[in-house]
Amino acid sequence: MDKVLFNQVVSVGCGLDVHKETIVATIRKGENDFETKEFDSYTSSLKGLREWCAGEGVTHIAMESTGIYWKPVYNVLEEGDFEIILVNARHVRNVPGHKTDKKDSQWLSKLLLSGLLQASFIPPVEIRDLRDLVRYKKKVIGQCSSEKNRIIKVLEDANIKLSSVLTDVDGAVGNRIIGDLIAGKTDVDTLMKHYHGKIKVNRKEFRLALEGHVRPHHRFMLSALQKSIQDKEALINLIDSQIDELAKQYPVEIDLLQSIPGVAYDSAVSIISEIGSDMKQFSSAEHLSSWAGMSPGNNESGGKKKAPPPFMGINTFKQP
Repeated sequence: MDKVLFNQVVSVGCGLDVHKETIVATIRKGENDFETKEFDSYTSSLKGLREWCAGEGVTHIAMESTGIYWKPVYNVLEEGDFEIILVNARHVRNVPGHKTDKKDSQWLSKLLLSGLLQASFIPPVEIRDLRDLVRYKKKVIGQCSSEKNRIIKVLEDANIKLSSVLTDVDGAVGNRIIGDLIAGKTDVDTLMKHYHGKIKVNRKEFRLALEGHVRPHHRFMLSALQKSIQDKEALINLIDSQIDELAKQYPVEIDLLQSIPGVAYDSAVSIISEIGSDMKQFSSAEHLSSWAGMSPGNNESGGKKKAPPPFMGINTFKQP
């Protein structure tokens, strides 16, 4: 263990070095009074870790936010009477030397007892569940958009230029034309029945855009992509219903957020899923802004200032 000035703040603490299949735990009661054990990542073993910590009188537990592997450990230990501190791995780097899981665990426990660890924000389980749903919905919407772009590529491969004459290929006219193509109705006169005066081009140009070379492969791909989109839209509706159910716990917060110009219901729920409903964990508005990645920082070395990274929006928060 590297020599550091030891000023004990926590009476009994536990440092966890978390990996996919193993957890190395060190319970420390003093600078030289510690014990290290190794556990596997199965739930029964994690319960054994929780009981060991409780039996030794542990009050604080510290672990790094290692990928997603910290989450099941946190879920089991959360049921115990501990204060769990999740820390950024960059903030607890050991000094250079031989690195082992035991040394990492012991180093974490020493920093914990010295009060040198800064905890990351971990929202309550209700917010974590809501966050999972909101992020998953965003992922599925992205997949749905990708499938719609693939439809345009298939149409272009068949030399059907719908994207050139329609503002929205996924609109009513586009879907009806694609439906006819899937059904084998490729005659231009048949497809022209979908033309109406609100389309941005004239009838002559619209007719030219419908003249293509549609093969059975194109019809199959269009049918498969449409089915994929329908399945994803049904899944989005299912996720929405579950989000609405969880969001019922925060009616006041959602109403207040919607009073901000430009913030609608979905945005309000997304904000709550990321930052929670209790602002006590943020000491100030500036703290919240900084945590959310919306406040530019200073990065200066040798008199030269480096440009901050571009703002990426609320859905790119770097947090557990």
